Parts: sequence; structure tokens; C-alpha cells
Amino acid sequence: MNVNTLHPLPLGGAAVEDGFWADRQRLNREVLIPDGARRLEAAGNLHNLRVAAGRAEGDFRGLLFADSDVYKWLEAAGHELARRPSDSLARQADALIELIAAAQEPSGYLNTYYQLVRPRERFANLAWDHELYCAGHLIQAAVAHARGRGDEALLAVARRFADHLDAVFGPGRRPGTSGHPEIELALVDLFRLTGERRYLALASFFVDQRGQGLLQPASFGASYFADHVAVRSQSEIAGHAVRALYLAAGVTDLYLETGEERLLEVMRAQWEDMAARKTYLTGAVGAHHRDEAFGAAYELPPDRCYGETCAVIASIMWNWRMLLATGEARHADLLERTLYNGFLAGFALDGGAYAYVNPLQVREGAPAHVRHPWFPCACCPPNVMRLLAGLHGYLATADAGGLQIHQYAGATLRAGEIAVRVRTDYPWDGRVEVEVLDAPAGDWTLSLRVPAWCGEARVDGVPVAAGEYAQLQTPDERVVLELPMRPRLTAPHPRIDAVRGCLAIERGPLVYCLEAADAPAGTSVDDLVLDPAGSLEDLPRPDLLDGIVAVTATASHRRADGWDGGGWPYAELRPGSPGRGDGPPVSVLAVPYALWGNRGPGAMRVWVPALTG
Repeated sequence: MNVNTLHPLPLGGAAVEDGFWADRQRLNREVLIPDGARRLEAAGNLHNLRVAAGRAEGDFRGLLFADSDVYKWLEAAGHELARRPSDSLARQADALIELIAAAQEPSGYLNTYYQLVRPRERFANLAWDHELYCAGHLIQAAVAHARGRGDEALLAVARRFADHLDAVFGPGRRPGTSGHPEIELALVDLFRLTGERRYLALASFFVDQRGQGLLQPASFGASYFADHVAVRSQSEIAGHAVRALYLAAGVTDLYLETGEERLLEVMRAQWEDMAARKTYLTGAVGAHHRDEAFGAAYELPPDRCYGETCAVIASIMWNWRMLLATGEARHADLLERTLYNGFLAGFALDGGAYAYVNPLQVREGAPAHVRHPWFPCACCPPNVMRLLAGLHGYLATADAGGLQIHQYAGATLRAGEIAVRVRTDYPWDGRVEVEVLDAPAGDWTLSLRVPAWCGEARVDGVPVAAGEYAQLQTPDERVVLELPMRPRLTAPHPRIDAVRGCLAIERGPLVYCLEAADAPAGTSVDDLVLDPAGSLEDLPRPDLLDGIVAVTATASHRRADGWDGGGWPYAELRPGSPGRGDGPPVSVLAVPYALWGNRGPGAMRVWVPALTG
């Protein structure tokens, strides 16, 4: 495909209608979004707005960036209302928008923490206090309602705030940038909607301010704020994962609007550093708990994986923009891996709880790792809501020559004179049928991504290369893509010390794990050893976890109870020493990692030690 020519489908150009993602969008509409409104009320986020608007009395409640969770919820509502109108949700959103407008100061400034707690200060601590971050989420919510619903009430609020920011910051005015990137990509989106170039220039200004030591105190080092080096000189991804990836998304957006090649060069370098050396098998990122940050190259311990749900969402956002910028299938591949594994693990099957942290291993007897209905720092739940509500926007793109399908779901896709209907039971089944409903009179191209994990893929029976796009010139009315879904074993890079000698199970786009709930009687997940020479088979389980395809594998059970180290956890390796998987073979059941923890707490692992002979 040609570079720099991919465009998102127009509003209404993608509709998920059935299957895997339709079920999750329905869960979002019926459970997550309604519950989110109740949680925001109970946590005090809406109380803060009422006090700022003079409609209630009391102290500020929650964390200083509490406003941002309201705006993310509103963005989710905007995407949902554009997808499926609802009078009740529209009334709820409109009442909240009216409250936000009432809380805004005449200058355009809007941040309830500063308005209620520090009324004499503005932009006094850009490193930590999230004023620009909150403004960014307000703008994104406003764009969602204006673009999706045609309702510009929130857009008027957002533009007043953006105009205020433009009057405060910029060349010849106040220096500074946000300790938590978000404003950059939001301002680019506001420019796209309004055509007002001041917003694009302000986004560029905030990017250019980085690397000048303006964000202090840098308790975790300047890289935590993405302020350790100028953006155009940064070739490695580093620092707080969410901050780094939101900034990368904003910088890539700037490239898409300006065409400045240096921006794309550094984004390519950072993406390659992340994908090759700093990403977990599930697409999760962030190896450090203390600073929620990327680690060194190949520092990917499974039990200490932070893998924040917001970080995987940020990765999805950035991969989408890199796909638009380059047309390269590898960005759609990583988006898919992250979406089906790192992201899906972030919320429970019934929608009743969320994960902030997403490890790849939980040991037997370790403190219970469970999802929670809400968090004091509730950044992840409304982030999940807004991604699910707008998920259809990640399925396909268009260019002057035709339509490109990047992610497979039961959906109808439209771009100009082209319309197709996709039917599939993906990710459980690799058969994807594409029916051409409408097509232009002349030549056009249908491009279908063939995932890099796939071996012998075929389009209408003809082999096609993996890791690329199968390009069909003026296709027939019906096209069938077949992606073999055989289970496979995956080995880690030799430099990932924490999982050396281990293997993981994958099938299609899904990473699998072993859970205590499925461990054979008398065994422990912690003591299982995979036999790479054993059988690896599909096992449809309609009765398990709302219906899955599980995988069975052959393993043995290490005799950990026979360990004799003399009260010491180490012993000389001798023939017959316990711990090498010398127990009798057992069949183990692996389930999709994204669904782990839905049957209660317990041991879990993605990477499993393997027999070596």
C-alpha cells in the first residue's frame, strides 16, 4: 500500500453488528457506561463540578485530576450515541455538559481542583497537577460529541478553554508543557474538526517545549515526564508508559498533519525499540511498578509486569496512528495483539470490575490479584469505556484506491462507493468472509491483512504471505480469507532472563495461560513443566468463560515437595534432582489470558518452564 494515504472511514462507515466485539460493545453500552456514571457520582467527581458551578457546597473530593475521568466517560457516551442513539444516555450526557459549562470560568479556564482548592493559582505545577491533561480529555470528549452527534455544546466549552490556553502559552508568551501528555493529540484533533490552525500550532509548541528541563521536580527522572530529551532527538521509548505513548500518539498526529519527516523518523525508532525490546507477549507495556514505566531493553519480568490498562489503550492509539502514517501491517499486528490480550484482560467478563495492573504470572499463595469495581485513581475504567465505544473506528481505512481491512469482526464497512459485509467467528475461527455490497464502476482494491502469526493463509484458496496485506484488484462479490488457527508454542528472546527456558501457548491472535482453576488434581500451576514434544490441541468449550476455544497441552509435574536444600532454596544439580519435570505426564488446559481471573483469584502463568531433554 502507498504510504501516507490511509484515512479513517467516515462517520458511520463502520458498524460492528455481531460476534465477539459486538458482544463487548453491548456490554459497554448496557453495563459499563451506566455503571460508570453511578461511580463518578459516588466518588465525588460530579460533586466537584457542582461546587465549581455554585450549585452545591463542600470540599473538593478525589484526586486532583478527577475531572479527566468525567471527560473520558463523556467521550465514551459521545461515541456510543453516534453509534446507537439513546434518549436516556443523551439526556444524561447533555445534563452533564450543561453542568460543565456552568463550572467554566469566564476566562475559559476549567479545572475544579484549582478552582476549589487553589483558586489563586493557575498552571503553577505543570509537572504534576494535570491541568493540561484534563484539558486534553475535555477536548477529546467535545470532539466526540460534535463529530458523532452533531452537538457542539461541549465543543463551545472546549474551544473557550483551548483559546485560553493559546492566550497563555506559546512563542512570546509563557513557556511550559504538560507533565502528563494528552493535550497534544487533543489539540490536533480539535484542529481537524475546526480547521483553526492556532490549535495545531499550540500542539506543536507543547511538543517543542520538551527536553528543556521545564518539568520539575522530576522525582523519577526527567524521562518520567518525557522531558529528558528533545522529541526530535529521542530514539528510544522511555519513562512512564502512559505518558510516553500519549505523547507518541500526539507526535504522530503532528506528522500526519504537517508531513515533517523527522517526526516520523523518531516515531519509527521509538516504535521499533518498544516492539522489539520492551513489549510483553500480550502487548502490555511497563515493567516498573514504582514509576509505572518502561524498563531497560528486555526487562520484561512476567510476575512484575505492570501492564497498566491505560498503557495498553495508549499503545492501541499510537499503533493506529502509525498504521495511518505508514500503511505497514506490523502496526496493525501489534494493535491486534494488544487489543485481544493486554486490553481485554483489563475488565471482567460481566463488566463488573476492572484491572489497573495486568501481570503475566501470579504465584500460588501470593496476595490475591483481582479486578475491582472502581479505583481511587479511576483512569482505567472510563478509558476502557471510550475505547470500546469507538472500537469500530479501528477496523478499516480507505485511500484513493480502495478499502483496507485491518481487524476482523462481524461488521459492515463503507467508504465512498465501496461497501462490504464481513462475516466471521474471529478470534475463535480463522475464516473471514467478505461480501462486496457496493463497488465503484472502475477498478478498486480490497486489502486484507494477513497477520504475522499466521502460517499458511489463503484467499479464495490461493496462498498469501503472512505479515502483509493480500491485495485483491476489483474483487469478486464474495472473498474468503482463511487463517489457520492451529495452537503454537512461542519462545522468548534469549535476553529476557526472567522467562529463559520457558514457552508460551498462542492460538490465532490470543495468548493463553494456565490457571489454578484448571490445574490437574494434585498439581500446582507453579510446578508444571511443558513438554514441547507433546500434543497441542484445540478444545472448544462452550460451557467455559462464556464460550471459548481452549488449548490442551502435555506437561509434567515437578516434584517440588521432594526438594532437599537443607532449609536453603538452592541445591547442587545432580542426576535425579527434583524439579526437572520428572513426574508422570499430565494433560493441562490453557485458557485465553484475557479471560483469566474470572473464576476467582488463584495462581496463573503465561510463560511455563519447558522440558529440555
